[in-house]
Amino acid sequence: MTATPAERIGGWLLAPLAWLLVALLSTSLALLLYTSALMSPQTFATLRAQGVLSIVMWFATLLFAVGMWYYTLWLTIAFFKRRRMVPKHYIIWLLISVLLAVKAFAFSPVSDDLALRQLLFPLLAAALLVPYFKRSTRVKNTFVNP
Repeated sequence: MTATPAERIGGWLLAPLAWLLVALLSTSLALLLYTSALMSPQTFATLRAQGVLSIVMWFATLLFAVGMWYYTLWLTIAFFKRRRMVPKHYIIWLLISVLLAVKAFAFSPVSDDLALRQLLFPLLAAALLVPYFKRSTRVKNTFVNP
């Protein structure tokens, strides 16, 4: 397979790339925190003291974090390779980010101010980047490789 010559990643495409790299960094740090919590013997004692629902929710959150990290890593690699499916998957990734932020807003035991701040950035990114990925000529000319 040969790569088709395409436009370089530049211009306004640097903003979605930066958002993707920051998200990859933050999900990596979240997984590091989960791993360090799993290494602690107090974690298992605390989890056993909780109900079954809390244990299931904790491990579901861990699985979602691993899945989101893997999807973000895969999308970052595809972005740099300028794969044709990047615009569609970037939009899906943004929508998943919004759904996870809404879930955190609705179900997390944090203050409403903090939850709103965490919800604001994914909503703003989706509102700005989805139309850009759908209509931009630069996006269509950049992501051409199979």
